[in-house]
Amino acid sequence: MSAPEHPAIESRGPHAPAVRPHATNEPAAAGSTAGWDCHVHVFDATLPVPAGHYQPAHHTLAQIEAQAAAFGIGHLVLVQPSVYGSDNSLLLQALQQQPGRHRGVAVLGNDVLSRRAATLQALDDAGVRGARLNCVSPVGEGGGDVAARFGGLAPLLVARGWHLQWYASAAQLPLIAALHAGAAAVTPTCVLDHLAGLHARLPTQHPAWTALQSLADHGAWVKLSGWYRLQATQPYAELLPVVARVAAMFGPRLVWGSDWPHTSFAPDAMPAYASNWAPAEAALGAARAAQLHEAAAVLYR
Repeated sequence: MSAPEHPAIESRGPHAPAVRPHATNEPAAAGSTAGWDCHVHVFDATLPVPAGHYQPAHHTLAQIEAQAAAFGIGHLVLVQPSVYGSDNSLLLQALQQQPGRHRGVAVLGNDVLSRRAATLQALDDAGVRGARLNCVSPVGEGGGDVAARFGGLAPLLVARGWHLQWYASAAQLPLIAALHAGAAAVTPTCVLDHLAGLHARLPTQHPAWTALQSLADHGAWVKLSGWYRLQATQPYAELLPVVARVAAMFGPRLVWGSDWPHTSFAPDAMPAYASNWAPAEAALGAARAAQLHEAAAVLYR
């Protein structure tokens, strides 16, 4: 599997090495594009989407590359949007534009599970390093047998060295923790979208925190992303204690994502790119936040 050129760090060690900041609230100097945005989507407005779900506007890879590059971000993790289900065609097309530069997280349907070898190899060759289970979106998989879905995916992901990325609410963390409590040989690495669903009004003694500690103990990762999905408003000050508590639990196993193009907002009212980085830096400090890019190079290598 090819990988962008970044030094590796130990993914389960207690500390990540310090690196130069790659993303700040000011545009980066030309050529400084070593950083990572670990959660973006691309959309083709001409493709069909399920009835009753959102109708995405046209958002291309070139658009997000240009925005990200201005802030020192040169590597993107393209996450399969819920509106496209398990048709990963657009994701693959985007990854293949510049082989080896970006990474992907796909959705694997039952058709993939039945024809797995060739399909998974094609995804892997393109840069896919994980599969997503969406337990939140209306067209996701939360209404089905999540445990059975996990059981079908787990051995395929472990064999590939891929992770399992969960888009879930805080209330679902105990189930996720139970599913990932097995040995590493049979359980894929867990990655939790959007601050693990830990919204701003979550009580400090909520059972989700106990489940989250179990997941941290089993080597899970958390994405610092999707602030506006967590009952918070810009500048998201109410989420900073949550981020700090999560950081204390997960150490170096944190990555950052902008969640571009912010499907919760109208195309003419999207938040500024830098505003999605600002909460991570505010909660962690500039030096610790800079390490998020180095951690991403490990998770998606």
